[in-house]
Amino acid sequence: GGGLGAELAPGGPQPDVLNYAWRDWGNRVGVFRLAELFDALALPASVLVNSRIYAECPGLMDVFRARGDEVVGHGRTNAERQGTLPEEAERALIAEATAALTREEGRAPAGWLGPWISQSRTTPDLLAEAGYRYLLDWCHDDQPTWFSTRGGGRILSVPYPQELNDIPSIVGRKDSGTQFADMIVDTFEEMREAASAAPLVMGIALHPYLVGQPHRLRPLRRALAHIARHRDEVWITRAGDVADHAIGLPEGVVPG
Repeated sequence: GGGLGAELAPGGPQPDVLNYAWRDWGNRVGVFRLAELFDALALPASVLVNSRIYAECPGLMDVFRARGDEVVGHGRTNAERQGTLPEEAERALIAEATAALTREEGRAPAGWLGPWISQSRTTPDLLAEAGYRYLLDWCHDDQPTWFSTRGGGRILSVPYPQELNDIPSIVGRKDSGTQFADMIVDTFEEMREAASAAPLVMGIALHPYLVGQPHRLRPLRRALAHIARHRDEVWITRAGDVADHAIGLPEGVVPG
């Protein structure tokens, strides 16, 4: 009944059934429709996971585990911002979320996206110290870039989409599902041409309660099928695979 989140319509007094049910539909129905779409097009995914999902929606992650998708740390819940916490509290949040994901998935996540893309000034340091190899919060480039961390360490920033993200597009700008799909195709074609000169990363951020809705799922299917038809020309992969490739390059080499 509290915290942060996109709304279908302005909420009323608690219990806010209208908005709660809309969001809950994503974890009951929409998420499985997206998984079926990814299966049909043979598309891998990176799944950004709030650690409380295991308790709140038991069994939901089974479908992605079976697909072999990457699990990325995404805090405990999107009802809080980690960037507003004191350092020790933020360290504890990262540790708690990481422990839950490691316990449930059998391996520690390599990547992290802060809930609400929220960082403090020490977040990259804390993530590196917790064993993370890359973060997704900084959407400032079309290629992976290195961040220096305290103690002589570093952590890789992998581009995460803010424009090709259904929350800013559909909730923020009120774009239709068709407009969002057109944005995906147009971005892909523009970047496919530009990538002949330099390697680029293009991501698409999807939330099941939005694009899992049938009237948005159909145009999304069209857009993703367009990309899938070019799989011989581009590398369709997970964020962690991009990070591993970039981390393995010699110093000074542009990620390609």
